[in-house]
Amino acid sequence: MNLFLNIIWAVFGGLMIAVEYIVSSLCMMITIIGIPFGLQTLKLAIVALWPFGTNVVPSGFPSGCLAGLMNVIWWIVGGIPIALTHLGWGIILCITIIGIPFGMQHFKLMKLALFPFGKDIQ
Repeated sequence: MNLFLNIIWAVFGGLMIAVEYIVSSLCMMITIIGIPFGLQTLKLAIVALWPFGTNVVPSGFPSGCLAGLMNVIWWIVGGIPIALTHLGWGIILCITIIGIPFGMQHFKLMKLALFPFGKDIQ
């Protein structure tokens, strides 16, 4: 079932979202300062490409204040607009019964877009 839902997701916009995240990640990685943010954007690309069956879990090592500080910088740089976009699509998709599973994946992406540092993808 996850494979079927992932294929539908990819055809109807998931592939486009993942490509956008990968391009923005590569643009961020041009500078040394942007490398940590580019790596977090790659996490978003992985989940955006294959959301069904992937889980976002807290990382095993203590992330501490550095992850918190990086999350705050992430919010300022672009995390809040990304999260609001996923929130909007999630609400729109959850209006219909058929779109609920896809809306829930947008909510998962929204949480990751707000707090990418200190999270792992499984």
